[in-house]
Amino acid sequence: MTESPHILAEFSMAPLDKGTSLSPYVAKILNIIGKSGLDYELHAMGTLLEGPWDEVMATMKQCHQLLEQESERISTTIKIDYRRDATDRIAGKVKSVEQRLGRQLQSKRSK
Repeated sequence: MTESPHILAEFSMAPLDKGTSLSPYVAKILNIIGKSGLDYELHAMGTLLEGPWDEVMATMKQCHQLLEQESERISTTIKIDYRRDATDRIAGKVKSVEQRLGRQLQSKRSK
């Protein structure tokens, strides 16, 4: 059996019947992601996951199943970047752009 391809996936899931503040549901999803062992990064509009295709997909499925227990309607957006020859892309993609700029990118979080 061949090894599952390595991917970078950006996704967001939102229960549409829970009002405007979704942070309690994001926190529950992040618990699942944290237990997965995958590299991840939460940002203001979603989460990046990095790892083998099958593990990333299984983790997103677990997140969806959790929300199914608490919501009648869920909106999910997924964007996948497959690259055969690269890993550590969550940090690596940003570092590559910073090298081309000759400076670090500004972040409000770092201030």
